[in-house]
Amino acid sequence: MGYVEACVFMLLIATQSSFTIGDPQVPCYFIFGDSVYDNGNNNDLVTEAKVNFPPYGVDFPDGPTGRFSNGRNIADVIAELLGFENSIPPYATISRVDIVRGVNYASGAAGIRDESGQHMGGRISLNQQIARHAIIILQLIDLIGKGSVAPVQEHLNKCIYTVAMGNNDFINNYFFPQYYNTSSLYTPEEYAEILVQQYSEQLSKLYEFGARKFAVSGAGYAGCAPAMMARYETNVCVDAVNYAVVQFNARLTAALVDLESKLPGAKFIYMEPPLGYSNEFNVTDQPCCKVSTTIGEGQCVPSQVPCNERQNYVFWDAFHPTESISLVDGAAVYAAMSPFYASSTKLSLPSEEHLISDA
Repeated sequence: MGYVEACVFMLLIATQSSFTIGDPQVPCYFIFGDSVYDNGNNNDLVTEAKVNFPPYGVDFPDGPTGRFSNGRNIADVIAELLGFENSIPPYATISRVDIVRGVNYASGAAGIRDESGQHMGGRISLNQQIARHAIIILQLIDLIGKGSVAPVQEHLNKCIYTVAMGNNDFINNYFFPQYYNTSSLYTPEEYAEILVQQYSEQLSKLYEFGARKFAVSGAGYAGCAPAMMARYETNVCVDAVNYAVVQFNARLTAALVDLESKLPGAKFIYMEPPLGYSNEFNVTDQPCCKVSTTIGEGQCVPSQVPCNERQNYVFWDAFHPTESISLVDGAAVYAAMSPFYASSTKLSLPSEEHLISDA
């Protein structure tokens, strides 16, 4: 276990010891996103964007669950750090009693725009995810509101909402001209403006439904993903892709400031995706698993044995991070969200010397 992973592991242990089981730092956690956060919503869809087969889940206790990872994803890590006993269940299989503590709506290949990812088949766009959230709210009105909206609104006001969209609007839309014409209609700057405008409207809709605590992640720098480098037949990051993402993220940051000023009681925290990681993650341009050439672009070949040194890889398949990277990214999101939760116990990461001495 490397130093970064050890720090995150110790933080997980410290957090779990600070709260009793069933007593998380916030009452509920709702997740909107794409494959980076999906934990099984695509399993029953007719789509190439599903991974409920090995080697996915090789390091997850339940095996392949639909997570685009060898183990936990970012949503799992955040839920664990917040003190939830289990991961937040996917909308596709959640039980009625579990909706009180939150729902994961994330869907592989989903985008801000409804058409993003459509060449892969079924997926649940952000608009559709918000529509599903409306259904959940109606169930909550019956379950905890006893027919009244006010108690449900009070409950939802206390929840954390992570929203991580935009990746597929670039890799499975703007930069896939074989299937989409957006790159011929708009410059990267124009496209970013259009995306952020729609995204702002979607976030405002969540606010209307009771959301107040938003942690919004920028789009990832997909130009450095092995699948995008392969698509462009290069062995270095694709600058055009990362430039377009920069335009989007810059406008998103400004839009969140504007939304916070206009929506009473709302708090928006922006998470900038990392451009790199510590040196212990020394395999940055190759996936850990063998990548298929016949099913979803960049996904693992079913049932093939993956690499052994997974803790050193940034990418699990040609698009998605390993569990090790999700531990780092999830801990970063959790730390940034600290204004959203109250803790009577101050958590601190151990010193490097302490970790080395205990190794």
